[in-house]
Amino acid sequence: MSIMESMGKKKPRPRRSFTSEFKAEIVELCRRGDRSVGQIAKDFDLTETAVRDWVKQAEVDAGERDGLTSSEREELAALRRENRRLREDVDILKRATAFFAKETRWRCSRSSRRRSRATTTSSVRVNCSRSPAPPSMPAATAFPAPVRSVTWS
Repeated sequence: MSIMESMGKKKPRPRRSFTSEFKAEIVELCRRGDRSVGQIAKDFDLTETAVRDWVKQAEVDAGERDGLTSSEREELAALRRENRRLREDVDILKRATAFFAKETRWRCSRSSRRRSRATTTSSVRVNCSRSPAPPSMPAATAFPAPVRSVTWS
């Protein structure tokens, strides 16, 4: 790689985090109007976009501008995380339901065939029925009833 090629490419800056107190100080400096946002960003080695975003968010929090306040943003992020976790839980339950339903069907058909071949004189009754899902639980997430024991009559 030549010197000319490397000059055009900047390495991305590692992501930094700042305390809310530091952000508040920067916003206060911008509101005073002594220096421009660009000059403040340059003085503190910040990106101008970040400083403008902090000023905009401070205006929203103060009620001077429409938008989500910081606390509303935090609540929204927490609700989205919880929603994602709950969707994953439902997906796991659906998979478990399908697995156990398949196992139940396999056991019922296999056990009834085995029993009917083993006994020729007496009748074998295998109860492989499923009970319906409780009314409060959707059918997609209900687990099938366990296989009932074989009764000889």
